[in-house]
Amino acid sequence: MTDFFKLIRWKNLLMIALVQYLIKYALLNPFTVSHGVATTLDHFHFALLVLATLCIAAGGYIINDIYDVETDKVNKPDNVIIDKTISEKNGYTYFMALNIAGVGLGFYLSNHVGVSALFVAFFVSSALLYIYSSALKQMFLIGNIIVSLVVALSILIIGAFELLPSMTSNNSVAQMTFLDIIKDYAIFAFMINLVREIVKDIEDIDGDYKVGMRTMPIVLGRTRANNIAFALSLIPVFAVIYYVITFLFKQELVVGYFLIFVIAPLIYISIKLFSAKQKSHYKRISLILKLTMFTGMLSLVLYNFILK
Repeated sequence: MTDFFKLIRWKNLLMIALVQYLIKYALLNPFTVSHGVATTLDHFHFALLVLATLCIAAGGYIINDIYDVETDKVNKPDNVIIDKTISEKNGYTYFMALNIAGVGLGFYLSNHVGVSALFVAFFVSSALLYIYSSALKQMFLIGNIIVSLVVALSILIIGAFELLPSMTSNNSVAQMTFLDIIKDYAIFAFMINLVREIVKDIEDIDGDYKVGMRTMPIVLGRTRANNIAFALSLIPVFAVIYYVITFLFKQELVVGYFLIFVIAPLIYISIKLFSAKQKSHYKRISLILKLTMFTGMLSLVLYNFILK
């Protein structure tokens, strides 16, 4: 059971669930009266939405490990689970069961809120994660973009289910305002994850080269890929600074939080990327990027101060 939880990256799943709950209970629900925000899902159906997202994400981690067995034997031999403690056959079984559960719950919830088209998000996410692991991951940049889009979609889907079905002519301004906030966080997650995916490709270049992948550092070389990752890492730095100056500059507590827990780590990451050389450097940068994404999402709790 311990190996199964490692296989589905339970810590990453916990972070996804936390972010989704923060969007509902820290960003949306507190403003139903003061700002006229109308949400759609009750506690039970929202929990099902989170569960559906986690099932598809967990399935994506499993199929990724199945296709990455040979590269992982080189890049991180101590973390190999498939064909070591869990057979490939059982891995496929878990993958299928989780995706059926996730897509099935998505179909039910889409019909429950009366917008059946939202079901497409679950089906497309499931399909993209499979195609990413089996084919796109091996291609120059495309795989990095696809998996980052799926990460952003896990945030956008909360806004789609909570705000769109309950939008009327009377509350459309409030609904769109909060949908825009969620969109901004999704864009932030996309940018951070894209940089992290490139950093991970540089870190894993030896194993990826061995199995014939065509990732950015293999196609362009480690130095050029590092320079691109450095350039891309500057985008979220300037984007967050612009966001703080434009929307949050009157809130000293909020500005302080973003400076210390988001902007400073992003600048640190850019500096470290500029001089990174060793595998251990990229591993540390990848971890800091993940932590910065987390602290960025935690800023959702500050909207009680921002919108008071």
